[in-house]
Amino acid sequence: MSLQQPAVFCNMVGNWPALHWNVKYLSDVLEGKTIQFRLGLKTADLVPQFETSCSYVEATLEEFLAWSCGQPSCLSGPFSCYDYSKYWAYADYKYIARIFEDKPEIFQDVMWSDFGFPGRSGKESTLWIGSEGANTPCHLDSYGCNLVLQVQGRKRWHLFPPADTSFLYPTRIPYEESSIFSKVNIANPDLKRFPEFRNSTAHVVTLSPGQVLLVPRHWWHYVESIDPVTVSINSWIELDADHEARVEEAITRMLVCAIKSAENPSDGDVWLNPTEVEATSHEINLQYLNKAVSAYLKCQETSVSGQARSSSTGAKQRTNASCKRKRRDVGSEPESCTLLTQECDFPTPEAEELQKIPFGPHLIQVLPQSHKTRVIGAVAVEGDGGDLLHEKEGEHFGKLQCKRKRLLMSNDCETAAHQMDSDCSPCTSQTALSTNDLLDCLVNPRVISLVAQLLLEKIRV
Repeated sequence: MSLQQPAVFCNMVGNWPALHWNVKYLSDVLEGKTIQFRLGLKTADLVPQFETSCSYVEATLEEFLAWSCGQPSCLSGPFSCYDYSKYWAYADYKYIARIFEDKPEIFQDVMWSDFGFPGRSGKESTLWIGSEGANTPCHLDSYGCNLVLQVQGRKRWHLFPPADTSFLYPTRIPYEESSIFSKVNIANPDLKRFPEFRNSTAHVVTLSPGQVLLVPRHWWHYVESIDPVTVSINSWIELDADHEARVEEAITRMLVCAIKSAENPSDGDVWLNPTEVEATSHEINLQYLNKAVSAYLKCQETSVSGQARSSSTGAKQRTNASCKRKRRDVGSEPESCTLLTQECDFPTPEAEELQKIPFGPHLIQVLPQSHKTRVIGAVAVEGDGGDLLHEKEGEHFGKLQCKRKRLLMSNDCETAAHQMDSDCSPCTSQTALSTNDLLDCLVNPRVISLVAQLLLEKIRV
């Protein structure tokens, strides 16, 4: 847990029954049960394919498998309107506890206890099934860190450190609790619109069956299936830092819902992600904020008393508290979670010692990718760890040299001009600001973090 960078674990899950969870096996276990698939176009646009712009169908895994293999039987099934050569399909964020609720014995096929999390199994995990090209738009998860097991096929992960947040143009539209999306389509970035993306540093890895990827807290990630059929299992590991993150998410929900609900509905802006059931009222959002603050303060009290006890006894304490998981499937969250203490800013001697552990054949570091390699293509490395995609460390592009001078407003407030340095090209004409433009600033992660700190200080006083 002291690792603050992504890494791949090899040779850790060889005895897991879940390694046999290919689509054919899962289809037999589900016995014709339908699940929802999200469909998107394979063509690379400059805009990310958010869930709000995708199509959805209910289908069995047998029907999905037939469609992905191009069988004629698909001409009349749920995928009949979607040409496999033009579309991808993704059954994402499927809570194993829900889709296998009548077969709880299957939960034990997933054994996260091997990674030091006793009792964590498939019940606390999520299933992902996709066709070639299926992808998740670039985003970061507000809560916890992430362990991902690749079961069938390969997936390519593009990861960016938290320090790159401003280069990825964060947005909360579409809104989903715990997910901060990037406006940049990582597969086809619009550098004219998002020039700062040049300054980002991608860590790219191709995850193969039997490998487990650690995605540290607040690391951005864009994920794409690169084989005809892929299956993954993941589990979000809760952290003490999630208590403050829940306060930040509660503030964000309150602001986004209040401002977007006040808009004219005829504008046709689909701002709520399909994973969110509805736009909650101001009263409910205020209740949620108060509960989040109370949980944070309670955690702080427990932490202080725990430290006092440990100073006299030398014992290490773990904090138990109820927590809210990602709101993908309502009602599927566990009643309580074990939160793991993570000292990021002030690492303990134990954490510093762990960070000195060298990488090797069983723990492979996901290295930064040079920008030159990103343009030319990735290089696969064969080794004891399997077929991983590593990138050699490279230089950042230089920061943009053009710095805009102060915005000069005309007396009638109808026009604006940007005075540029002599070596900069003139900027395009000013366009009208939208509600979403305001929200991008108002609920920017840096702003929300500051508001949460001020709010918590106010409560303590």
